[in-house]
Amino acid sequence: MSAEGPFPPAAPRGRPGRLLVPARTKTGTALLHDEGSGHAYDIRLKLTKEVLTVQKQDVICVSGSNHSANHRTVTLRRQRVGGLGLSVKGGVEHGVPVVISKIFKDHAGSPGPSSEPGSGTSSPLFDSGLHLNGNSSNTAPSSPSSPVSHEPKYEKRWLDAVSLPLSMARVSRCRAGAEKVRSSAFEVQALDGASSGILWFYTAQESADWLRAVSANISDLTLQNMKMANKCCSPCDQVVHMGWVSERLGGAGSSQTFRSKFLALKGSSFYIFTSPPVSTLDWVRAEKTYNLCEVLFKVHKFWLPDDCWAQASLCLGLQDPNRGDHRPFCFSVLVGHGRSHVFSVELGSELAAWELSFQRATFLDVQRTGSKTYVCSWQGDTLCFTVDFALGFTCFDSKTKNVLWRFKFSQLKGSSDDGKARVKLLFQNLDTKQIEMKELEFQDLTSVLHCIHSFIAARVASVDPVFIDSQSIARKYMHSS
Repeated sequence: MSAEGPFPPAAPRGRPGRLLVPARTKTGTALLHDEGSGHAYDIRLKLTKEVLTVQKQDVICVSGSNHSANHRTVTLRRQRVGGLGLSVKGGVEHGVPVVISKIFKDHAGSPGPSSEPGSGTSSPLFDSGLHLNGNSSNTAPSSPSSPVSHEPKYEKRWLDAVSLPLSMARVSRCRAGAEKVRSSAFEVQALDGASSGILWFYTAQESADWLRAVSANISDLTLQNMKMANKCCSPCDQVVHMGWVSERLGGAGSSQTFRSKFLALKGSSFYIFTSPPVSTLDWVRAEKTYNLCEVLFKVHKFWLPDDCWAQASLCLGLQDPNRGDHRPFCFSVLVGHGRSHVFSVELGSELAAWELSFQRATFLDVQRTGSKTYVCSWQGDTLCFTVDFALGFTCFDSKTKNVLWRFKFSQLKGSSDDGKARVKLLFQNLDTKQIEMKELEFQDLTSVLHCIHSFIAARVASVDPVFIDSQSIARKYMHSS
């Protein structure tokens, strides 16, 4: 069960340019799972635009002699014979609060020898309201000697257990470092490391709704942080997108351990952090930094909005053969020398956002850079190969600077490489219509091929009116206050 703010308007048909759900507030119940004991506790969740609060149920005194205090310390001294002289019932395994069900006469927890009816002396456990005598009601009986008017009354209340700031927080449906996705559950972890614990929901649909709502509020706060950061950055060094992902560690045949990483697309660079950058100095402390023109983004699985998949699976009983219990939304970033990073996100909307953000960031980088030149060789001669956004491809002698050949992007008809250093580029001569092959060797062939791909993609995008309009809207959105 949950209550929430107004739902966002229906999205237009087709694949949107940015899948952001308006921040919403929600209140509902769930279970807090203790992986150590295997037990689960009833909790209530309260979501605002900036905070997720986990509340636990507790019994508090609302009136009577000690209504101003929710807790009272009672000191009992263990006797050599009989101990404390009390029995305790309840607990998680029984689904009821822990209560003192019986107090044995003439022991530490019982009334003293002078305790007579009307004498005003009673057991300290009676005074504390802990002795319920097996009574299942929410009101604890008072001491026999206490007047009815001073009888303490107890009620069950939802009390805040933990409040998690959502700014730079992250959400995970998987066990730490594991491959498999939890069913109908997720965990929220704040920037300072505080955790919500494993939140279990009664249905998959309810879990998906909460996951989307929490993620939407985190995304909205991340966008605010990006806008603030961009006010201090030059126009050529703006943050385009950033957020948490999980990175797969190790190669093929490994245990496929995942670790949380924070990615950012800023200026001409792609950053990988172990924790979010919160100051200007943090940007130079990235774990890895790559040139955007020299990386290639690749989606692993077919993009499908979470709400569409959830509705189809619930209504039609469908099962995605590629999903199983494993992370369903993965992408790779291919970098130089044939290496790559594999990342996963929690929602299909996040996967789409990263794909579109890489396209936009790369397009902007190509426009700013204009051209890239790489040293290469052929038959013992040292040459320079330039990819230019306006002119296309140019090869010239590194010493004399004499141009050896030049072709437009439209003249490139194909290519092949040996996977190591050598590439063959096939160009069509505009005069003869014949195919000319140009063969070159590079120290880092992968980066050069990625750069060629980035420039060609930018050229195609530059004549697409839909893409250009989306960039204009995105710039206004990113710089709005």
